[in-house]
Amino acid sequence: MSVAPRAQNKNNVWSMPLAQIDVAPGPSGISRARLQRRVTIEVNVRGRDVGSFVDEAKAVIDRKVKLPVGYFMAWAGEYERFQSATRQLELVVPIALAMIIVLLMATFGKARPALLIFANVPMSVSGGILALLVRGIPLSISAGIGFIALFGVAVLNGLVLVSSIEKLITDGHSLDEAVELGATQRLRPVLTTALVASLGFLPMALATGAGAEVQRPLATVVIGGLVSSTLLTLLVLPSAYRWLLAPRGRAH
Repeated sequence: MSVAPRAQNKNNVWSMPLAQIDVAPGPSGISRARLQRRVTIEVNVRGRDVGSFVDEAKAVIDRKVKLPVGYFMAWAGEYERFQSATRQLELVVPIALAMIIVLLMATFGKARPALLIFANVPMSVSGGILALLVRGIPLSISAGIGFIALFGVAVLNGLVLVSSIEKLITDGHSLDEAVELGATQRLRPVLTTALVASLGFLPMALATGAGAEVQRPLATVVIGGLVSSTLLTLLVLPSAYRWLLAPRGRAH
């Protein structure tokens, strides 16, 4: 902004303009936060997760940029929400897993069947992570929520099978008969539960419109984890039950 020189009008009266406005580059506004000036730089991250991008950006900035005394940098927006959600998941996931163990122990009254069913959890996690890798989707908060939903379905399938075997043993069948009959009788219920959940999440896994960045990781984790946990439930769990409980089972 500059002041123009004085000029004399037709009435012989001297006038002084207040200011002369020039167009020049400069800040459109001055923002403040906590009694300090703030400059906001917005970045749209595409093709990768926000967490790894910010970690890499921090390392580059720390190496190449030296801020003057009194200046500091803070990462906010989606990354800040990501950190907050991560801290919450670090608390929620162990609590959910502990509750699953407690409920299984209360259902069977003994540890080995409960731990056998709980083996579905790491198996489902491996399937979910493999599905993310195959589709090239980064691990995100929505994927973490998908794992929590996956735990419930995977444990439910194992509970259906083991409960059936336990009931058959109680009814007088030998251990081998109970394992074979339980696996045969519960084949369709286990497959139905897994297929219903997988087909229900399939549209979300294939979504490309608004909100797809949230829907796709969640659905991919659930579908991939259900495939691996269902295979474990139908093929490995009966044999593992027979092997673990053979000393306490009935005679052939």
